[in-house]
Amino acid sequence: MKNIKLKKITLALAFLGLSLAPVSCINDLKQEPITDVTSAGLYKDFSKYPNLLAKLYGGLAVGGQDGGDGKGDIADIDGGFSSYTRLLFTLNVITTDEAVIGWNDGTLHEFHKMIWTPANEFNNAMYYRIYTEIAFCNEFIKNTSDQMLNSNGISGANLSEAKAMRGEARFLRAQSYFHLLDMYGNVPFVDETTLGTMPKQINRAELFDYVEKELKLAADEMKDPKTNQYGRADKAAAWTVLAKLYLNAKVYNGTDRNKDVITYADKVINAGYSLKDKYEQLFLADNHINNPEVILPIVYDGLKTQTNGGTSYMVHASIGGSMNPAEFGVNGGWGGIRTTKSFVEKFEANDNRGRFYTLGQTLEINDLGNFNDGYAFIKYKNVKSDGTPGIHDNWVETDLPLYRLADVYLMYAEAYLRGGGGDAAKALKYVNDIRTRANATPVNSIDLDFILDERSRELSWELTRRSDLIRFGKFTTSAYVWPWKGNNKGGTAVGDYRNLFPIPNNDLAVNPNLKQNPGY
Repeated sequence: MKNIKLKKITLALAFLGLSLAPVSCINDLKQEPITDVTSAGLYKDFSKYPNLLAKLYGGLAVGGQDGGDGKGDIADIDGGFSSYTRLLFTLNVITTDEAVIGWNDGTLHEFHKMIWTPANEFNNAMYYRIYTEIAFCNEFIKNTSDQMLNSNGISGANLSEAKAMRGEARFLRAQSYFHLLDMYGNVPFVDETTLGTMPKQINRAELFDYVEKELKLAADEMKDPKTNQYGRADKAAAWTVLAKLYLNAKVYNGTDRNKDVITYADKVINAGYSLKDKYEQLFLADNHINNPEVILPIVYDGLKTQTNGGTSYMVHASIGGSMNPAEFGVNGGWGGIRTTKSFVEKFEANDNRGRFYTLGQTLEINDLGNFNDGYAFIKYKNVKSDGTPGIHDNWVETDLPLYRLADVYLMYAEAYLRGGGGDAAKALKYVNDIRTRANATPVNSIDLDFILDERSRELSWELTRRSDLIRFGKFTTSAYVWPWKGNNKGGTAVGDYRNLFPIPNNDLAVNPNLKQNPGY
């Protein structure tokens, strides 16, 4: 990925960084020119479009401009800590029964204990990381409008390709707003037309409508399923996020949209995807090869995407105690992430998805800071399907499957059970196809509680658990507890306001249009 520095406002953020100092996201957009190169000039040359688009995808994979997340996109926090997927893992996995982390870096320990505050630097980094990504997308969308494409003389096959790229940028922006919708609820709204004013706050229901509209518009311009370059989004990715949006509609805006889940799940299922034969190969260093299941991955290659986030983080941080790093294709473990007894007990003995390292580990967690308390969970490896290690022993090249068919199967089954229509036989078959692939015992019937557990078994550490628990009314309540939930060894309920994260104090201090989420 080429480092292209632009003069114009939002895309220049990629190189200047968003500050976690007391400055609002709109003030972060007010930057002085850093080169004589302007976006107006760059977008006259279609050959530069792929590199410009690459920054949008790169913003999901790495946290900075240099190898190892150097020259971070966000100031005042380490580039590795602030990578998009690592932050998603922190807020959506470590807050649940699927993972605990032993490190005491800053306020990191607050997440599993569910005691975070508006001053939490990792929460704030997630918020600003998302807005950084939105800023990148806004710049691309602004400069590829029909008017701009016409004025820049983009025509013929280049014009068609530019519009498809614009659809991808629109999708990526909608995806980031979906993350804001899910994690923060009522947030500042900026698009390609917003400049020079303090952003207005949009409520959750309005943001739902916006994300829905944008995903549909994006899908209209994006390439057909399985026809785009690997690692780039197509119509099926937009349909998948729409299904996720509708599955959680009751949480987001109080409406039931399970019928729409069925509609869009069917579109994805009928688009030519199929389950990969072996579950564990979905998470190996060559998972980009012969993988008919993944709808959209975040791509890592060990050379060009050298990051302490992403799958490098998931592999290294999950190795500790007496575990041998070489078996995972890396040069060492960071001794951080384990899992809880509640998660371990969801698996029957023969289920290939329940892979745990137990030697020297205790099932019970008495000390969150002790790696040996809690079983280590084995999921991602920097090892290829033939047993050889990845190309680099520190930077993992395993792609992160952001969306895959098994998730869509389970969304279909859940929506059916929630009255969305569909077919009972199909729902049961989809569940059993997943279980059979994992060597788990097929079932004769399914209910919602089973689906919640099955989603955890199938999609563990794939960034879905928090929203799943919220949708089922079990994230904050006493209906389901796990070790150290609520900062209690046995687990306890917490206030329902923790279904959302807080808006950073920094933004509240400078933008009078913003109100904090209740409870904070």
